[in-house]
Amino acid sequence: MNAPLRRVAISVLVLFTLLIVNVNYIQVVRSDELRNNQSNTRVLAAEYDRERGAIVVAGTAIAESVPTDGRLKYLRQYPQGELYAAVTGYHSLIYNNSQLEHAQNDILSGSDGRLALRRLADLFTGRDPAGGDVVLTLDPAVQEAAMAGLEGVTGAVVALDPTTGAILGMASTPSYDPTLLSSHDPAAIREYWAQLEAAERDPRLNRAIGDNYPPGSLFKVIVSAAALEDGRTPETVVPAPRELPLPNSTRTIPNFGGTACDPSGQQPLIEALTISCNTAFAQLGMDLGEDRVREMAEAFGMDGERFDIPLRVEGSTVGDITDEAALAQTSIGQRDVRMTPLQAALIAATVANDGVQMKPYLVDELQAPDLTVIDSTRPEEWREPVSADVADQLTEMMVSVVANGSGRAARIPGVQVAGKTGTAQVSEDVPDHTWFMGFAPADDPKIAVAVFVANGGGTGGERSAPIARQVMQAYLDGLGG
Repeated sequence: MNAPLRRVAISVLVLFTLLIVNVNYIQVVRSDELRNNQSNTRVLAAEYDRERGAIVVAGTAIAESVPTDGRLKYLRQYPQGELYAAVTGYHSLIYNNSQLEHAQNDILSGSDGRLALRRLADLFTGRDPAGGDVVLTLDPAVQEAAMAGLEGVTGAVVALDPTTGAILGMASTPSYDPTLLSSHDPAAIREYWAQLEAAERDPRLNRAIGDNYPPGSLFKVIVSAAALEDGRTPETVVPAPRELPLPNSTRTIPNFGGTACDPSGQQPLIEALTISCNTAFAQLGMDLGEDRVREMAEAFGMDGERFDIPLRVEGSTVGDITDEAALAQTSIGQRDVRMTPLQAALIAATVANDGVQMKPYLVDELQAPDLTVIDSTRPEEWREPVSADVADQLTEMMVSVVANGSGRAARIPGVQVAGKTGTAQVSEDVPDHTWFMGFAPADDPKIAVAVFVANGGGTGGERSAPIARQVMQAYLDGLGG
């Protein structure tokens, strides 16, 4: 073989080697990445040849696949549409999937390794392949009460079982109908998507977990916890002036409406929380110091870290504290403090559960197509930010908030309710956010709840507490109590 032919042969061999290496890299190394890429509709279209598993609440499918006579054998539907959209997400031929449809895609599509034996059996028996079911912890009565309470506003509700961490309700408004994104008509899908894109508030955002917001006076429970852990009691008298000058600043922190919390300029800690005295908690935060306030907030989970339930939850954080003035503002839940509604519910649930925070979870069971349970969630202790004694004192203070103070609208006849209201300033000429978090019954907690209304105006006691009452009442009625 002469030199030119030899060079050509070597070049061809190198090219073939590179081709083989590239094919193996794509098929082996990058296979999962390419298969799960949101732009890869080929895999998604192939999934329509088999029945996708259902998402189930209390024995009823809230997402299911029904057979069709078209080229695509199955159509994804959401019988209760907007009620559960924030949780289910959508499964779309054009826009792939979101929320649980994304987080539990392997089980729902049937590709999960735990279903391998089922897939193998399908090959030998000729049985049509199918995905597994995802059974949720949600309570229909809680979900319905939450969505009814949020009607006409932008906001979110989260409800938890404080003793297990099971999520009983997760609602977000405005909502949308995921069925319209899951049709087999690409033009109709794109048209509805464009409507959602043009909305002033994105209906596809799960506001319960997908964003965080200034919590206002909810954060005073964190500051109270730090004070109690440091040896103060609900009866400890704290300064509570009409207004509090900020250190090294010409600005002051006023109380709501510019009123005095107490004519004497001081009051017991329990009374300061009951009426949500700004100056008392701003001064208390400075007295405790940044390290103690931040340490307690992070102990409750406000460390800025994201986590999965299995939906991705945005982090909650205290934010930067640059000086004493910033610490005072932080201590009343303003400045850079940010909290998700789920985090607010976790704080209430932790107090309700004797200071133990249970890891929140949304999925109760995973089932094979024959309804055999292939996995289930066991309650898991996650953190213990405060002692049982401090949790009892916080409960006493939060009961006073509902019985005697800003949370009166959360009262339930015959049931002792513990809670805390929050009103958070956003910016000038923009209505405040309003909050409520709490639990009931206070002496034997069954449900913890957080309600967030974005730019609702008014106060947490006026806007959010009544919604929380409806949600807690719906659950307790279902328990027969």
